[in-house]
Amino acid sequence: MTGSPTTDLARPARVLAVGAHPDDVEFGCGATLAKWAAAGSEVHLLVCTDGSKGSWDPDADTDALVATRAREQEAAAGILGIRAVHWVGAVDGELENDPAVRARVAAVIRRTRPDVLCTHDPWKRYRLHPDHRNAGFLTLDAVVAARDPHFHPGSGLAPHRPTTLLLFEAETVDHLERLGDPSTDPAVAAKLAALLAHRSQWRSTMGIDGPDATVQRAEFEARLRREVAEHGRIVGAPAAEAFKRIDGV
Repeated sequence: MTGSPTTDLARPARVLAVGAHPDDVEFGCGATLAKWAAAGSEVHLLVCTDGSKGSWDPDADTDALVATRAREQEAAAGILGIRAVHWVGAVDGELENDPAVRARVAAVIRRTRPDVLCTHDPWKRYRLHPDHRNAGFLTLDAVVAARDPHFHPGSGLAPHRPTTLLLFEAETVDHLERLGDPSTDPAVAAKLAALLAHRSQWRSTMGIDGPDATVQRAEFEARLRREVAEHGRIVGAPAAEAFKRIDGV
């Protein structure tokens, strides 16, 4: 981080958050979305893949897993105050930034018309999962397609240009959305509750499994609270979520 980071955008009227998988947005910016939704923002979520690889059980019924993860995502979105969940429909692990998929993302941007768009930072170094990289690049490329009138002229959707992009999991942090005490702030509580609504991911993503699940759940919640507290210290706040900010798109 170079220079002083910015803090706290003016409350956006409309927000779109784009994640590679169910639960990615909750990890990346769940408390910020909850804060804005509680203040009156209209928040939308776009999930790029079906979550069908999200199990360590080699015998898992993947069709059932996809249905479960969709239900979990809807429940989590309700906790955060999200207006609607939209789906790209790519197979988990096979997300591609190709023209057809890009057109679907651009169409959601044009329909939801966000002032602020949040997504993965595709330039984060040493990122292993291809869907996270591809979701970031896909979304940023779709922003260009959504804003310019000669892309998809037959869609029937008017071009739209967000004011600000916020990239979570950021390689370079230069914007913080401040939060209150991580033990009591309702937006932090909503982030945690939304993540825990993804029950199918407790074992593989959150380390909550077996006879020690109660202790492990408490450890997971403490780890998330420590993370937002660490981000808050950057700007002298009790807690925060951290982003790379891009204006003038």
